[in-house]
Amino acid sequence: QGQEKLSCNPRKENGSHVVVCELGNPMKAGAQITVDMELSMAGLEDAGDAITFQLQLRSKNSPTSTAVAVTVPVEAQAVMELRGNSLPATTVLPAGWRGAEGSRQLEDHGIRVEHVYQLHNKGPATVTNVTLRLDVPSELDGLILLYLLELGTEGGISCARPPGLNPKQV
Repeated sequence: QGQEKLSCNPRKENGSHVVVCELGNPMKAGAQITVDMELSMAGLEDAGDAITFQLQLRSKNSPTSTAVAVTVPVEAQAVMELRGNSLPATTVLPAGWRGAEGSRQLEDHGIRVEHVYQLHNKGPATVTNVTLRLDVPSELDGLILLYLLELGTEGGISCARPPGLNPKQV
C-alpha cells in the first residue's frame, strides 16, 4: 500500500556476492508486492555489453524457489576531449626557400614545429583500449609540407610508428 525503503545487506554466500533485502516479516499469505531496485555497481568497464545476475525470492515457509536470470545492458559513458597545440603557433619560411639536399642537420630542413596533443577523459566512466588516429599531411603536390621527425608519448600510451617518419635520418 505505501512505499518504504528496504534494508539491504551485501554479503558473500558460497563464493558469490549476494545482496539480501528483507521485504517483510511476517508477510500475510497471498500478499503481492512490487519492488523497484536501483543497483549501483563499480568496475563494469570490461563487463561487455551486459551483466547477468540471479534474482531469487526466498521464504522461511517455502525454502525452495527458482532463481531467475536477469540481464541488464551495460553502457559506459565517457566524454573524451582532444587538446592540441603547435609550438611555435605560426611559422613562415621565406619565399623560394629550399632545404639543403643530403644534409642531416635539422636547421637545413626548415623550422622545427612541435605539435602536442593531449587526450582527456572527462568521465564519468573510465576508459580502456582507446584508439586515437591522427593523420598529419606531410606532402602537398609532391613537395614536402611537414617533415615528420619523431614521435613521443607520455603516460603509458603506446603508438604505432607512422610510415615516413624521419626518412632522411635527420
